[in-house]
Amino acid sequence: MKHRFSLRTALLLASLVLLLLTLNAARIPLTVFAFLGGALAIGVGFGTQTIIRNFISGLIVLMERQVQVGDTIEVDGVTGTVEEVNLRSSTVRAFDGVEAIIPNSSLLENRVTNWTKSDLRIRRVVKVGVAYGSDKEKVREAGIAAAKSVEGTMSGPGREPDVWLVRFGDSSLDFELVVWVSRSLLISPSRTRARYLWALEDELAARGLAIPFPQRDLHLKSGTLRIEGGNARVE
Repeated sequence: MKHRFSLRTALLLASLVLLLLTLNAARIPLTVFAFLGGALAIGVGFGTQTIIRNFISGLIVLMERQVQVGDTIEVDGVTGTVEEVNLRSSTVRAFDGVEAIIPNSSLLENRVTNWTKSDLRIRRVVKVGVAYGSDKEKVREAGIAAAKSVEGTMSGPGREPDVWLVRFGDSSLDFELVVWVSRSLLISPSRTRARYLWALEDELAARGLAIPFPQRDLHLKSGTLRIEGGNARVE
């Protein structure tokens, strides 16, 4: 056993000496390998720095539990439901079904909006305009009836749907339907808004309330209309 170990050691030493002699004969300085080793060490250092930062961020996220699996969040331009929280990264499924891999450092360094951190309810606003002269009370009745017809609309103290008159528009009285919705309606905001608009149109039509088209008044002065070079003017 000792003989085999000594023979292997001798072969390694002989190979090392042969390598050094070959490099010397080829006039390749050993400082080249020292430089390459240093550059490699720097590159590995920068790479592991990012990994370690995300790893530590993951530990903090898991301990603080500010973001948990099942939460609906908005971070780094992505809005969706948290599917996984791992040590290095987290997976967020957007409302269109696309999964985004978010580095955990982004959950600490960027602004994160957690829609469901302490409450699974959230307020939504749906805008609608009706013709001038419409009965405002009927508009309010139509809005509340539409809200209650959509499954997932919350009710109770401080959570009842309401209708606000917010602006006198160019062609319409502008209202906002204010509702509190449950988590089931947070999965797809566009689909949720479409449901309320669908119900609103039905309820407004049932009460004879019209959604107006944009109106523009055109005033012409009396005179002669001349067209020159494709341009029209009144004289």
